[in-house]
Amino acid sequence: MISVVIRNKNQADALQFLLKNLTERYADDVDEIIVLDNLSTDASLSIATQYHARIVTIEQYSFGGSANICAKAAKNPIVVIFSAHSYPVSHDFFKLIKAKFQENPNLAGLRCLHQPNDYKNYINNISAKQDPNKSGLIFSGSAFSRTVWEQHPFREDVPTFEDKEWTVRVLNAGYDIDFVPAIFAYNIKRTKKQLFFRFKNDVLGNYQLWHQDVSFFQALKGLLGSLSNNIKHFLVEVKYAFLRFFYLIKFIMNKPKQF
Repeated sequence: MISVVIRNKNQADALQFLLKNLTERYADDVDEIIVLDNLSTDASLSIATQYHARIVTIEQYSFGGSANICAKAAKNPIVVIFSAHSYPVSHDFFKLIKAKFQENPNLAGLRCLHQPNDYKNYINNISAKQDPNKSGLIFSGSAFSRTVWEQHPFREDVPTFEDKEWTVRVLNAGYDIDFVPAIFAYNIKRTKKQLFFRFKNDVLGNYQLWHQDVSFFQALKGLLGSLSNNIKHFLVEVKYAFLRFFYLIKFIMNKPKQF
C-alpha cells in the first residue's frame, strides 16, 4: 500500500478538498494519510481529525527537514508527498505509481505530471539524468521509496530544491528516477511576500545546486526589465480600461434589440 503525507500550514479549505478527494476516490489505494502541520491556527487540525488522518506537528519548518519527517512518519514502502494545495486528478493515480515500483526494484522515486514542462519531458523521454530539474522529483505530487530514503535521507541544510538535490544524489548512487503518467493539480496563489521568499530561496538553491551565479550586471538588468514590464503592463491596463469604458457608453446610447 501507499502512504500519503500532506504538508500544511493554514490551508484548511484546500486541505479539506484534498482529504475528501483522497478518502472518496482512492480509498482502495491508500491506507495511511498523514497531515504534517506547521502550527496552523485555522481549522486544519479539526479537518484532519474529521477525515481520520494522522497528525504530525512540526514547529521549525524547513523543506528538507519536513520531507525527512514525512518519510520517518510513514509506515509504507511507498510515500507520496502533497502540499495541501495540490491533489490527484487521474483515477488511476496511485495504481500507476504502485505498478512502476513493482516493475523496477531499483526505483528511488517518481515524478507525476502537473504542468506542460512535465508532460513535454515525459513525452520526449528526457530522463532525470539529462534534466534533473524538470524531470527529477518535485515534492508536491512525487513518490519516493522509503527504503532508499533510509540509506539517503534528505538534506536539511539546503534552503530549497531538497527534492532536486536528492534526485541528483540518488542517481549518482545508482538508483533510478522516472516519470509516471499520473496527473495531479497544483493550485496556489502566492502573495508578493511569499513570492519574494521563494525568489530568495531559488537564488540560493540555483547557486548551490546548479552553480548559477549572479553578476551585478544581471541584477541591474533584472531590475530594469522588471520596471519596464510593470510600466508596460500598467499602460496596457489603462488603455483597455478606457476602451471598456467607452464601449459601455456606446452600448448604453445604442443598445441592440433584445431576443
